[in-house]
Amino acid sequence: MTEKPSPGGEEQDVHRLHRLESSASGREADRYPAGYKSAGLDISTRPDPGAPFGSVAQAGATGRKTATGPARAVRRKRRGWKSRLLGAVGILGFLVIWELMPILGIVNARFMPPASEAIVDLFRNFGLTLFWVAVWDTLKAWLIGMLIAVSAAAILGFIIGSSPFLKKFTNSTIEFMRPVPSVALIPLAVLLLGIGIESALLLIVYACFWQVLIQVLYGVADVDTVAMNTARSYGLGPIARLRYVVFPTALPYLMTGVRLAAAVALILAITAQLIIGSPGLGAEIAKAQSGGAYVSMYSLVLATGILGVLINLVMRVVERQLLSWHTSVRSEVVN
Repeated sequence: MTEKPSPGGEEQDVHRLHRLESSASGREADRYPAGYKSAGLDISTRPDPGAPFGSVAQAGATGRKTATGPARAVRRKRRGWKSRLLGAVGILGFLVIWELMPILGIVNARFMPPASEAIVDLFRNFGLTLFWVAVWDTLKAWLIGMLIAVSAAAILGFIIGSSPFLKKFTNSTIEFMRPVPSVALIPLAVLLLGIGIESALLLIVYACFWQVLIQVLYGVADVDTVAMNTARSYGLGPIARLRYVVFPTALPYLMTGVRLAAAVALILAITAQLIIGSPGLGAEIAKAQSGGAYVSMYSLVLATGILGVLINLVMRVVERQLLSWHTSVRSEVVN
């Protein structure tokens, strides 16, 4: 007959293993099972060998190394030189293909000049006041539209998301209006507001509003019920709960919506200027195209691309600074 283990026998084995591994060193310590190489740990903090790779449960409460994976949370590193090199190679490859297509006769060189000519013209534009005035007009429309859209969407998102009744009441309206393309409002914008910056702002605000609102609604819905009930039990009022519970949870969602809206706002600003004729880079591109100045047209297109990259970089820096406490920024492990 198989002998039944005595009560507490498993606990005694764990204590014995703990004493053995604490006194082991060098090659002797390597003989212990994976997940138990944590000399000096208490039983309550011993890693779980069955936990997912690199998880907190596997690492142990003290964060010491285990035999099956890293135990410490690694602070996110900046992009290494390899990633930057790959990005530079991609851009260089694109420019080389662009340069060769008109030279080899694949496309008409009159309508698509080589990349070198567009780049030279772009650097020439850097010295022109008219170019920087157009850049400022584009950035002004982008900034004002972003401020209006983000402010309105954030406020309404927190109000609607905090009320089950409002969420049900507005759900059908949001789902109906959100898919409407902003460019479909161009005729309405021109009829109501003319061809000034106001028309561009209407398109920018409409497109960016939904990007931020949906993200805020998701963020408010992600609030932990236990944390909310705990806040209520401690006597926190609605404003205090919004500040200390809801807002920290929804902030990462809000910043994601703002970052996405920043790119959409630039696209709509250029589109409005290109089609409606509002002052800015889009209007200058349209003028160059209609006047047959194709080299200038392509150089302005490159300028809009550079502007978009700079805006995206700035938004990422702002996001990292505001979310430096969040695990998505603080504990991301780079492969």
